[in-house]
Amino acid sequence: MGEKMKFLSRGPDETQVIGFRLGGLLRAKSVVCLYGELGAGKTTFVKGIAQALGIPEWDVTSASFTIVVEHDNDIPLYHIDLYRIEKDTDIDAAGIWDYIYSEGITVIEWAERLGKVLDDFIKVKFAIIDERTRDITIEGIDEKDWNYM
Repeated sequence: MGEKMKFLSRGPDETQVIGFRLGGLLRAKSVVCLYGELGAGKTTFVKGIAQALGIPEWDVTSASFTIVVEHDNDIPLYHIDLYRIEKDTDIDAAGIWDYIYSEGITVIEWAERLGKVLDDFIKVKFAIIDERTRDITIEGIDEKDWNYM
């Protein structure tokens, strides 16, 4: 599903705008998996997605300490951060799969810790170029849909 879309972000504001554009394409049951090292811009990107859904950006913070933050909305946004998850049993115990298979929109930071990623998930990869610049690759969105944003 979809092609690889590549973006160059020259700072947090641009990263947030790219997240906002993706957020405008998400529907109930969408799952977005984020990959990238610490400080790559994953939480900033989630702020953009939340904004597109009508959730104030200041409501979005790193979910590292809580693992899951639920944002009530017309379509709920589940912001999951697996940074502190160490094994599959922790994922099961936290009920992560229940969120993924819910009616909401699920965004997962550190998605590589899921162990498996399904083909219908949207994958977003962040590569740090320098202090401000990020290479962002999004897979799983049709280019024609993206162009309408």
